[in-house]
Amino acid sequence: MSTDGNKKQFWKRNTAKVPGSIQHVYGAQHPPFDPLLHTNLIKAGNKPQTTPGGKPKKATTFQEFESITSDAWEVGDDDDELLAMAAQNLNIEVVMETANKVIENHSKQQEKQRQDDADASELEEREEEEAHEEEVEEEEEQGEEGEESTPEVSFASEPSPLSDGRLMKSLSEAPIGSPKDAAGERVSLHRQQSLPHRPTIPMVARMADQNTSGTPVMTEREASRLDKFKQVLAGPNTDLEELRKLSWSGIPRQVRPITWKLLSGYLPANTERRESTLQRKRQEYFGFIEQYYDSRNDEHHQDTYRQIRIDIPRMSPDCLMLQPMVTEIHIDIPRTNPLIPLFQQASVQEIFERILFIWAIRHPASGYVQGINDLVTPFFVVYVFEYIKEEVENFDVSSLQEEALRNIEADSFWCMSKLLDGIQDNYTFAQPGIQRKVKALEELVSRIDETVHVHMQQYEVEYLQFAFRWMNNLLMRELPLRCTIRLWDTYQAEPEGFSHFHLYVCAAFLVRWRKEILDERDFQGLMILLQNLPTMHWGNEEVSVLLAEAYRLKFAFADAPNHYKR
Repeated sequence: MSTDGNKKQFWKRNTAKVPGSIQHVYGAQHPPFDPLLHTNLIKAGNKPQTTPGGKPKKATTFQEFESITSDAWEVGDDDDELLAMAAQNLNIEVVMETANKVIENHSKQQEKQRQDDADASELEEREEEEAHEEEVEEEEEQGEEGEESTPEVSFASEPSPLSDGRLMKSLSEAPIGSPKDAAGERVSLHRQQSLPHRPTIPMVARMADQNTSGTPVMTEREASRLDKFKQVLAGPNTDLEELRKLSWSGIPRQVRPITWKLLSGYLPANTERRESTLQRKRQEYFGFIEQYYDSRNDEHHQDTYRQIRIDIPRMSPDCLMLQPMVTEIHIDIPRTNPLIPLFQQASVQEIFERILFIWAIRHPASGYVQGINDLVTPFFVVYVFEYIKEEVENFDVSSLQEEALRNIEADSFWCMSKLLDGIQDNYTFAQPGIQRKVKALEELVSRIDETVHVHMQQYEVEYLQFAFRWMNNLLMRELPLRCTIRLWDTYQAEPEGFSHFHLYVCAAFLVRWRKEILDERDFQGLMILLQNLPTMHWGNEEVSVLLAEAYRLKFAFADAPNHYKR
C-alpha cells in the first residue's frame, strides 16, 4: 500500500454501492461527459510508461498498477472540481461551431457531387438527342422512298409518356435509371426531410388509430375489431392468449389502457380482482413516495436525482449545456419528447421525476440510466387517454382531478417497471444486454442484406454508433410517439417483445432505408441519415409493414441461430 500522503487509500475510495447509484450511458443522443473516465486528458501523470522500444512497460509493482488504473477506480472528493474543469474546457459555442462546420462541409460535397452528376447527365442527354434526330431523319428518308412502315416501326415512332415527347425505339430507352434521375431522387430525399408535403398528423393518435391519410374516421373494420376486444374483455376471466392475438395488429384507443395493463401483467385476468389490485398497487406506490422521495437530496441519492432533473427539463436545444453544479433524473426529464407541449408542463415533469426516482432506488443493480425517461412516456400518454377524449398533445393535465392524476402516475410506474424487468441487463454496468443485441443486429443484417452491411463497413460505420440508441430507447427517438404506441401494441402482445422481437424490428427498420443508405458515399452522410431518418410522417400503415417484415425475419432466424453464421 502506498504511503504517499498525497495519494488516497486505494481500497477505500468512498465507492459504496448505494440504492439509485447512477450508471452513465455512452452513445445515446446526449451522452454525459464524465471526467472520471477521461482523466488522462486532465492528468498527464496517468499515462503508462513506455520503454525505448515503444512497447508499454509491464506493471510490476502495486504502485504502478494503481497509477495506471486510477482513472477507473478513483472517485474522490474532487469530483466537483473535475466537473467544473470539464465544463470550462468544453465550450458549447465551440462544440456547436464544429458540428455546424461538419454538416456544412458535407452539404457542400453533396451539392458538388449532384452538380457533377447533373452536368454528366446533361451531356449524355444531349448526345442521345442528337442520335435520335439522326435516326428520325433516316426513317423519314426511308418513308419518302415508298417503303411501308411495319406495325413495329409505327409503334416505335409514337411518343412515349415517359420520354417528354422524344421518340424512342423501345421502352428500354426511357431514362429510368439515368444519373440525372438518381440525383433528382437524392434531392427529393433531402426535401422530404426538410419540407414534407404529406398532411401533418398529430404526434399522438386521436380517437381512431391514425394512418398516413390523417383521417380520424373509424372504418367498419375498426368498429368490428373494437367489438371483438370488448367481447374478450367483458368475460369474467379474460382469455389473455386471445387478447394477444387481437392486439398483435393494433389496439383501438378506447380499450388500449385496460389491454396494456392486462398484457403487461399489472392486472389479473380475473375481473373481480382487478379493482382491489389497482387500489393496492396504487397505495403501495404512494407509500414509496412518502418513504423515499424526501431523500432525493440526500448525499447518497443526489447524483441520481440530478440526472433525472436534467433529462426531464432539458427539452429545448437552448438548454443543452453542461451544468456541473446541477444535480441525473433532473437532467433527463426536460429531454423527454421536446416536440410535444404535454411533456413541458411542470406538473407532468414532477410526475416523471417521482416515477424515475422511485424506480431507481428500488433497482440499485442499475440505478437510473439516461434514456429510461423515454420509456415512461407511452404509458403516461395511453393512461391519460382513459380520462380524456380530445387530443393529448396540448392537453393541460392540471385540469384533471387529483385522483385521476395519481392513478395515471401509479399505473405508469408499475407498467414501466414490468417492462424494465425484462430488459434490465440493458441498463446494468457496461450495459451487456445492449452490447449483445447490437452484435446480433450486425450479424443478422450481414445475412439478410449483405450489400448494406458491406457498404457500411466500407465507410467505417460501426453498428454501435447508431444502433445503441435504437436498443437503449426502443426506437423512440427514431419514430413519432403515435408510431411508438402502435409498435408497443405488438410488443405487448408478442412473447418477449421488448427483449427479443425488438431485434428483428431494428433489422427490418435498417433494411427499410436500403436505397438511401447505398446512396450515401461517406461516413458523415451515413451518420446524418441514420440519426435523422425521415419518419416524421409515418403512421399505422408503415409500422404495420415494418412489423410484418420483422415477424418474417423472426420466423426465419429466431429458431435457427446457425443461420447467423456463414
